[in-house]
Formats: sequence, C-alpha cells, structure tokens
Amino acid sequence: MIHYRKDTDNIVTLILDMSGRSGNLLNHEIVAAFAPVIHHLKQEKAAGKLNGVIITSAKKDFLESGDLDYLYRLNEPAQAFEAAQQLKQFLRDVEVPGVPVAAAINGDALGTGFELTLACHYRIVLADSDLRLGHPEVKIGLIPSGGAIIRLMWLLGIERAYPLLLEGRRYSPQEALKVGLIDELADTREEMLMRAKAWLLKHHDVRRTWDDPDGDIPGGTAADPNLGHRIRLLTARLSAKTNDLYPAKRAIIDLLAEASKLDFATAYRLDSRYYARVATDPVTKNMISTFWFDKQAVRGGVGRPKGYGKFRARRVGVIGAGMMGSGIAFLCLRNGLEVILKDVSQPIADRGKEYVAEKIDEYTERGTFQPEDREKLLSRITTTNSSHLFKDCDIVVEAVFENKSVKTKVTREAEEHLDEYSIFATNTLSIPITELGRESLRPENYVGLHFFSPAEKTSVVEVVVGEQTSDETVARAFDFAIAIRKLPIVVKDSWGFFAARVLNTYILEGVTMLREGYPAALIENMGRQAGMKKGPLAMADELGLKLVLRYEQQAAEHYGKRYKQHPAVPALTTMREELERSGKSKRAGFYDYDVEGQARLWPGLAEHFPVTKDDYNRRRMKDRFLFAQVIEAGWCLQEDVIEHIEAANLASVYGWGFPGYTGGVMRYIYSYGQENFKQRCAELKDRYGQRFTVPKYLRELDADKLIPRSLSR
Repeated sequence: MIHYRKDTDNIVTLILDMSGRSGNLLNHEIVAAFAPVIHHLKQEKAAGKLNGVIITSAKKDFLESGDLDYLYRLNEPAQAFEAAQQLKQFLRDVEVPGVPVAAAINGDALGTGFELTLACHYRIVLADSDLRLGHPEVKIGLIPSGGAIIRLMWLLGIERAYPLLLEGRRYSPQEALKVGLIDELADTREEMLMRAKAWLLKHHDVRRTWDDPDGDIPGGTAADPNLGHRIRLLTARLSAKTNDLYPAKRAIIDLLAEASKLDFATAYRLDSRYYARVATDPVTKNMISTFWFDKQAVRGGVGRPKGYGKFRARRVGVIGAGMMGSGIAFLCLRNGLEVILKDVSQPIADRGKEYVAEKIDEYTERGTFQPEDREKLLSRITTTNSSHLFKDCDIVVEAVFENKSVKTKVTREAEEHLDEYSIFATNTLSIPITELGRESLRPENYVGLHFFSPAEKTSVVEVVVGEQTSDETVARAFDFAIAIRKLPIVVKDSWGFFAARVLNTYILEGVTMLREGYPAALIENMGRQAGMKKGPLAMADELGLKLVLRYEQQAAEHYGKRYKQHPAVPALTTMREELERSGKSKRAGFYDYDVEGQARLWPGLAEHFPVTKDDYNRRRMKDRFLFAQVIEAGWCLQEDVIEHIEAANLASVYGWGFPGYTGGVMRYIYSYGQENFKQRCAELKDRYGQRFTVPKYLRELDADKLIPRSLSR
C-alpha cells in the first residue's frame, strides 16, 4: 500500500502502491494506511531523525480521484459533510508533520489526487506532456472536498484561483507550472526525486502561509471594496452564462468570497458545508451519472460489436482539407497517427496543413505541446492531390461537402488504392450511409463517422451503420474514435441519424413559437434559460434552414402516411423561399450577420411573424423545448436508431448541447420523475398536439435503466 524508505540524510520517501489496482485511489483504504505512517513520522521528527518527506507513486498515475460509486450513493448532507471533514483532517495531518513534504508527481493527479499534492509544501512534476493535473470536479457537478478551494485561494489569490476551479481543466505539467499549480518540472523520474530531496534539505521552515498569523491572501479578500466589486461582477457574469443551473459553479465563487474573510480553520470547515450541499444536489447526481458512469460505459465498449480484436490504426487518410478535414487531421496527429491529407489541388491541401500548424501553435501557446513538438507533429502529415498515397492507410475519412456525386467520386478514387481490410468512413450530415455505401467497391467496409464541428474540440462522434456495413467495420470505427479521444456513439442509418434528428425538434419548436406569436427575443432567451447553449432560431441559422427542412422531408418519407407535418414547416418555407433568408452561411436568416459574423435578430421578423401573445408562460416554453427533444430521443431508442441510454445521454450533452445539468435526454426523465414526465407530456399533447405523445419505449421503461449501469445492472 505505502512503501517506506529512509536514506542517510533522514529523508523519507513514501511510495504509493495500492495492491490489486492499476492505479492508486484516494479512498478510505489509503487514508487508513496513512494513519500509522504519519504517526511514525511525527515520532521520528520528535527524535530528531527526520528532515523531510517525499510522496511519490509506483503506478503510472500518481493518484486517482475519489470513489464516485460511494459518492453517487451519498444522499444525506450530514454524511457528505463528515466525509469531507475526514479527508480534510487527513490532509492536515500530511501538511503539518513538522518537516517539509514534497510531492514528486510522476503521473496524473486529478481531483482528490491533486488535493494531496496541495497539502504538500512543494510540487515537482515529471515533464510529460501527456500527464494531467488539476481539479476537474466541476465537470461532473462537484467541487473539491479536501479544501483545495481554500488552499488555492491562499496560494494564488481569489482572482487567479477562480478560473482554475471554474473551468475544470486538466493541465499539462507545462500549463500547470505557468498558472502556478506546481513549482518545478523534471525531465526524468530520477531527476525529479533528486530535486525534491535537494529542496527538502534547503527548507526547514515549513509553516504554510495560512498558518502564519501574519500571512495574507494574495490580492486581498472580498472585504476589500475593489476586489469585492470585481467578485460581484464575476458572480453576475456567471449567472448570466449559466442561469444558475449549475450549483457547483456558483458554490465556487460564493465560497471564495465568504472564506476569504475567515481564518483558515473556519474557512476549512465552511468548505465542507458547501461541499455537502453540492454533493447531495440532484444536479450533481445527474452529472456524475452521465459525465462519469455513462462515459466510462461507452469507453468500455457499450455499442461496440463483440468478438473482434482491438483495431489499431497507424496511418489515416483524410479527404478534404477544409476546416473539418484539417481538424480531423490535427486530431490524428495529436494522438500519434500518420496522416495523408488530400484535396483537389496541392495548394488547397497545403492550406489544410497550414491550418493544422496553426492549431499546433495554439495548443503550444496553452502548454499542451512543447515548441520542439511542432516539427515532429508536422513531419507526420503528407499533403497530396492524388489518391495513390492512400495505399498504406488503415482508414480513410472523407470530409468533403454535402454532395452525393462528389462523395461517390472521391470514394471510388480512394478505394482503388486501399486493400480489402481498410475502412472507408464518410463524414456526412444528411446523406444516408446506405445510399453512399451502395456506390462503394466494398460496402461492408463503408461506415459513417459524423464529427461535430469543430472536430478538434467536440467530444463525440457518431458511428453510423449502413445496411451493408459489417460488424467488424463498426468495431474498427469504434476503436478508431477511441484512439483519437472521441466518444463513439453507434447509430443506425436513419434520417438525421440521432443527434441532428433530435436537435431538429428543438429548432422546430422555437420556430413554431415564432409562428404562434411569441417575440423572437423571448424565444431565444427561454431556450438559453432552459440550459441550451444557443436559442433555437440561432441554432436554425447555424445548421441552415435548407438542412432543417431536409430533415423534416426525410421524416415524411420515413413515416409515410403516419407523418403529420410539423407546424413550423410553413414558417421555415416562408423564410427560405419567399424571404430568401436561409441562415448564417448567407448572412441572412432569423438573424442578420455582419462581415465579422456578429449577429442580431432580423428586425423584419416582427413584420412577417407579428407578436400576438401577451401572456407568456415561461415554464411551459422551456418544457416544450426540452420535452420535444426527450420524446424524439425516445422514438430513436424505440426504433433502434440508437440502442443504449448511456450513448443517448452523452450524444445529447456533448453533441448538440442539451443541458448538462440534466445529465442528458434520458437522465432528464429520471430527475423529472417518470410519472411526472408522462403527466406533463399529456398536458403538452392536449395543448399542442401529437408531437408530445410519449413513445411506448418511454412509457414502459424500467427505472433501473436510467441510473448508472455499474450500480443497477
């Protein structure tokens, strides 16, 4: 569990090495193991036989975060408070043994794992650009439980600590050094341990700033009028951005402000009270369920056909050097793959490489890459205007514009140079994969890979299965997505696939409200207040009204006589055909766009869609937006367009921006309450029509399927 080694300079090295695990986990077991060790260290100090302590790890990672299975089941604030207090006491014991303590961080240290390093007096890290550090808890709806908010406030000041905690970023060692999370970098493990020891031998006064009666928080406290004013501005901006839908984010700024006016011991205890409230909030349970458990399920193979060995691509061909294709090329390079980037001419292909170089520079500036990485990365990309270089590619991804004949042409050109084992993947928004696959030389190797834009920043990719796509090809496409750090969402070839089909219902509901006489500005605000990233009219412009209407036309073809035209269609047709306003690409849609892309609602909306409503039920508007999407997701599950609830949740929050606080389209039903959900659907159906009918799949859904699989099944 903990290996204890002492050298002739009275420096003790504690090596974390939990048995039976691939990584160390900061849980009750390791805390209990530390207790006798800390007691012994204090005895050694009292006897004059201890000059310092180094904490490091025998595992690949330094220390993983806490036990989320336990935390998910924690429903009583008093229990959460006590758990936080126990962790805090352990970290204080580490912090005050009477000698300096250095963390020699040889692998990932995230969440409570990083809390242990903050309790150390010095942090030295292996300069491995793949290593990650920091506090990502807010990403799953939590705040740190061991006092990191208080310690970072004292180390960095409120204004520097706040963004580190609020953004929940995982920092590379170089980035962490830049923002002040760590103190030093080392190139090798041996050098790291040597430097840690050297620091310990030079430093004997180990009192932390917060334990010094004369210590001050850098930049002051919230009691200072100027800083207090800036904190109020930060709070207002946060509320405007999140609509106070995320308790953890609000707790961070409120705790920093309140704790800055208290002594450390009182603030430390206050931190536990904030944590207890956040940890037991239903929003937190939703976010842990999806952003942790569902994500682990998909990474573990949910949706991947069984019985096929792991596919490891080495060389990837990309057709189309626009933003999408170049973004995919960058993703592949970033994850160690070789890339052949092709376009119709060499200059266009070279411009794609320039885009990749700009992305590398951008990530280098952030500290993700080192300056010396640039040429190494760019040496692995070859540009061309010919398909013959694809002959050694394991997979080719086509990312040309939405035109069936163009896609067919580039597919056939590429496939002539591919062997029978290579995969061909098309990135398409709306053209059926089965239709495109029929034109392929090897339709069993043909699959859809729908990347969301921008490809290098979004987290999911839809793996679209055509009628002739083999299971082995699906498994390989799944593995490729994992290799480039995407969450693969396996979907059946159907109109709009999954993401676009469900998103379209949000857009259609907003356009329907416009037609019903609601003010456009109110519609947009209610969409954002419901938690969507953009209003439905802005989203319509982004997608393009042609595509919005195409999806509805495909729905009509799919359902035949059962199809009932959505009430939004006449308004969309008017906008596109009569008013010639088809969206952002034409700088004219529901919004006007200037040359720099800045948008404002088109004043002409008031003339063509006059405001007739004077009694606005805001709750009903928000329910219409969210329920329309949840119901459509239910139809997709019923029709086997998507088979797994975990995948549906992840696709919704990562793919098109369904509110993260809900945990996704299916988790939303759980938090709303299944019976309450069905009752509300009935009310909306009575008022607005059959589009709010609950699918049989949702009516008969077992509640256990809405909670994390590892906890219920």
